[in-house]
Amino acid sequence: MGSTSNNEEITVLITGFGPFKVDYPVNPSWEIARQLPKYLPPVRPKTKGPSSAAGSAVSHTLPPVRLLVHPEAIRVNYQTVRALVPKLWNLDGSSTDDENTPPAKIDYAIHIGMAGPKLVYSVERRGHRDGYAMKDVDGEFLRDQDRRLREGKKWVWDGEPAELLTDFDLDDVLVRWRGHSPDNLELRVSEDAGRYLCDFIYFSSLAHLHKVKQPRKVVFLHVPSDCAEQQIANGKELVIQLVRSLVESELARKGQLSKPAKGAGN
Repeated sequence: MGSTSNNEEITVLITGFGPFKVDYPVNPSWEIARQLPKYLPPVRPKTKGPSSAAGSAVSHTLPPVRLLVHPEAIRVNYQTVRALVPKLWNLDGSSTDDENTPPAKIDYAIHIGMAGPKLVYSVERRGHRDGYAMKDVDGEFLRDQDRRLREGKKWVWDGEPAELLTDFDLDDVLVRWRGHSPDNLELRVSEDAGRYLCDFIYFSSLAHLHKVKQPRKVVFLHVPSDCAEQQIANGKELVIQLVRSLVESELARKGQLSKPAKGAGN
């Protein structure tokens, strides 16, 4: 993972979770993720609601942005997540299963997970190392306190701080995200990801990148638990606009954001 030039393709990894016990046999995070397009589409007219047009957000000329969705829902299981996260980033340049396909270069990542029924979409600023006291879907506790004492310096998070923050400027991202998104949806930045699997996968990515001295270009997005068709459509649109906002924010910070062009594609 390295710096990108103004025209180099940017790859954004996106993940979603699988079923959450009997109460949520369908997880909206995966339903949203699996329906995303392969590339960031052009800016569409912004709407205040399902049927009322309200002009469009300012658009900039961006390099191609690939949306690389992990091919399957991630099991809501601590050890599954712990084993998977380093492989997701593929920072060592190792080959893929297909010898004719080069490994993907992951520039940014968005982990998506389910929150409660409230219709709020929250981007998390920080992940936490400790405090995971709830069982996963397989009835297992994380038990990291015991593991930490037993493994000492070999513990996977030895030396990592109690919390890690994303390297994205989320205050800037939020302004852009709201500007690109429907006005009737509540978008915010959150400071507490909940100390369950959502927080756990987020901290796992943040800690992995911190350990290998790479920029922490990852965020976690909490979406409502409602799996109704309209809510999945809303979630899909908001993820697309979050990707756009993250890319714009990073390019602006580097002084690489092209000026808006009349009728520009994206």
